[in-house]
Amino acid sequence: MVLYHCEETNLVLVRKGIVLGHKISHPGIEVDKARIEVIENLPPPTSVKGIRSFLGHDGFYRRFIKYFSKICKPLCALLEQNRPFNFDEPCFIAFEKLKKRLVVAPIVIVSEWTLPFELMCDASDYAVGVEWGQ
Repeated sequence: MVLYHCEETNLVLVRKGIVLGHKISHPGIEVDKARIEVIENLPPPTSVKGIRSFLGHDGFYRRFIKYFSKICKPLCALLEQNRPFNFDEPCFIAFEKLKKRLVVAPIVIVSEWTLPFELMCDASDYAVGVEWGQ
């Protein structure tokens, strides 16, 4: 049924592509170098709006970053109502740590197929999503 639905919606399987900023292909997973440069050159936020934007982007990867909530706590504190914006040393350290976690190691890793894992699928009229965890 899933394959039939894929054919109906012209969904194709490719041998290589970019997923979550990583180049996925037969040889393995590589981080997209263009994405690394953008993140490495990202200046610290200068406003609450900048903090929200940065955390919104990072929040997408939160499940792949160990201790994400603990790391971003100083940045989240700047979002509290009636709090003056003071991007201090703990905020800068948190910002740099999160940037580093997004560029040094692949966020996406190849599964260890010899271990048990859970596969969850979701399909609608216009998209199919799959997630698995070990």
